Amino acid sequence: MRHLVAFPLLALAVILQSAIVSRISLLSGYADLVLVIVIGWAIQEGVTTAWHWAIVAGAMSAIVTGLPWGVPLAGFLFAVFIAQALQKRIWQAPLIAMFTVTFLASLFSHLLSFVVINLSGASIVFGDAFSLVTLPSVLLNLLLAIPVFLLMRDLAQWVHPIEEEE
Repeated sequence: MRHLVAFPLLALAVILQSAIVSRISLLSGYADLVLVIVIGWAIQEGVTTAWHWAIVAGAMSAIVTGLPWGVPLAGFLFAVFIAQALQKRIWQAPLIAMFTVTFLASLFSHLLSFVVINLSGASIVFGDAFSLVTLPSVLLNLLLAIPVFLLMRDLAQWVHPIEEEE
């Protein structure tokens, strides 16, 4: 039953993302709360449902964005892949892994969105998109990373309690 927490939490995150977080911008970039939540969940020790969270978050985000459904899904799946790869290597410093994955996943997500938008016929200059949208978005995502990491750590301890030894 505790595993079903993903649905209301991600739904709330998508609602907050579309209603509040997208209105808080730096230059033309804004934070991606749902992406940071999925990364925060995937980086936790003992979590086995990170791929499920990525698929649910990708489906929910695809509903509210104007991008093709595969773009947000690919971004979330890439984030979980990188998070799980780093979790095995940097297991003693999960906050560093959180920052690294947030940085890489944000860049990948924006690059993929840029490519898809340009293939659809829009002509956007890469330098402008990178300096006015991507870099400010990455900075805002990194600012969100610490509180989201702490919340996801507490949630992971509730969902996957560590058995105490007597």
